Amino acid sequence: MTGPGAAGGGPRAKPPGAEAFVPDDRSLDRLRAAAAGCRGCDLWQLGTQTVFGEGAADAELVLVGEQPGDQEDRQGHPFVGPAGRVLDRALEEAGIDPERTYTTNAVKHFKWERSGKRRIHKTPSRMEVVACRPWLAAELEALTPQLVVALGATAAKALFGPGFRVTRQRGEPLPLDGGLTGLATVHPSSVLRAPDERGRRAQMEGLVEDLGVAAELLRRGGAAAAR
Repeated sequence: MTGPGAAGGGPRAKPPGAEAFVPDDRSLDRLRAAAAGCRGCDLWQLGTQTVFGEGAADAELVLVGEQPGDQEDRQGHPFVGPAGRVLDRALEEAGIDPERTYTTNAVKHFKWERSGKRRIHKTPSRMEVVACRPWLAAELEALTPQLVVALGATAAKALFGPGFRVTRQRGEPLPLDGGLTGLATVHPSSVLRAPDERGRRAQMEGLVEDLGVAAELLRRGGAAAAR
């Protein structure tokens, strides 16, 4: 074997990023089909499949997580694992119908490492988030929601920039590209990771409170109300 990727050859070629794979047709169906063949970063070699966003095409609210988890990777759908069940409960407690939302992730492939027989979540790198950013931008362009909620630090940095800190700015409406409004909260998996029942209750209450801000913004007209 010869060429940049061969043993003894030059440095390995850097993946091109997702932009090279995003079609001109920005309909959700076309985007989803094209994303299945994305090779914009190396994570396609780890994940079982691309896990694209799903939900109401006319959704007023888009929820953006970090990346698919183990169950999402196996089933090919976002937020179908334990964190997804926490999110559905939190949305309902905040007065938001989960069926009227669109859920997706900042990174569309599952990044993991082996621990015995288990596949353990590994946080995507900044390079991987940036490489996948064109898919998220295309989804938001196709959907034109009133509000975008980032779930967790990785999603928040993908939307608001690398300097964003969820601990300092959660629940605060902020402008996004394209005239959209966004806010950030914790990822629902933080509820599951809490060490005890008291911690889980506190994490859940905080998540519901932030989603309550989102619900109020939607009632008041989304982006117009945040200005």
